[in-house]
Amino acid sequence: MSDRRWTVLVTGGAGYVGSVLVPRLLEAGHKVHVLDLYLYGRDIFAGHQGPRLKEFQGDLRDPKAVAEALKGCDAVIHLACISNDPSFDLDPELGKSINFDCFRPLVRASKAAGVERFVYASSSSVYGLKDIPNVTEDESLEPMTDYAKYKALCEEVLAEERSPNLTTLTVRPATVCGYGPRLRLDLTVNILTSHGYNNRKITVFGGTQKRPNLHIEDMVGFYLESLRQPAEKIDGKTYNVGFENHTVMHIAEMVREVVGKGVEIAVTPTDDLRSYHISSDKVRRELGFVAKNTITNAAEDLVRAFRDGKIPNWSNDPRYVNIKLMKSVNLR
Repeated sequence: MSDRRWTVLVTGGAGYVGSVLVPRLLEAGHKVHVLDLYLYGRDIFAGHQGPRLKEFQGDLRDPKAVAEALKGCDAVIHLACISNDPSFDLDPELGKSINFDCFRPLVRASKAAGVERFVYASSSSVYGLKDIPNVTEDESLEPMTDYAKYKALCEEVLAEERSPNLTTLTVRPATVCGYGPRLRLDLTVNILTSHGYNNRKITVFGGTQKRPNLHIEDMVGFYLESLRQPAEKIDGKTYNVGFENHTVMHIAEMVREVVGKGVEIAVTPTDDLRSYHISSDKVRRELGFVAKNTITNAAEDLVRAFRDGKIPNWSNDPRYVNIKLMKSVNLR
């Protein structure tokens, strides 16, 4: 394990995961560059300003912006994308231009800038539907949506661009949950907790589908781990990173235990019965990484944030729901 201090470019660093990751990187002694459009506001890191944090408001598709953000960096954690199927489907060409077309140029620009380690946030959605108990990294990729398809294609690009001087790592995370300063309330655990706490009613669409989840602190913990591991242990590797695989109904019941037993759970039929159960045995076996936080912890964190007034205007502010935000901006 290495105590090396990196200078890390976090693309999309002002998003949900980045809003927790960037402060943790700084706390660990790393220098951080953030490249982001800052669609959700410029004050996300207001309490973390200092010489080890540089913020670049720019477009990933702009080679000049990318080159400027990469100056002095020796690692990249690539989070930036149009995230989730509904937001991608609003404008498929826009989604492709951000999620795929500029990916190879980013990797090549990273190599040209002297970056030694490139960590790519893919998605467990690349597997598609699998009728098996545990989906491992060895299973075939059968993406069902354009969002998932381009995530999978970027994995191929990264494998092609891997070189002796560039350590590459692909991460297939479960659905992230829990509180972050740039909060998303359009993710399973988060939306169920929000409605349970604020409306005293949880609506479950279907309920039998299994969904893998991962607390945001553990997602961030893995990215920190990816910088500590020696290159030879992670180079060219792909890891599922998840923790709890439960049915949506079970998740709703767990959330209700946190927000109050009097909360109603209403079940509504749905055509979306996608169900998958990812295995995180490989990352535990090879790197010793095990998630520590539960769905219950995530719900508790969110309830605490609501009570403390950290989530104002939760039902109307488009910043909490990606598709609403995408509809409100004229991004091209």
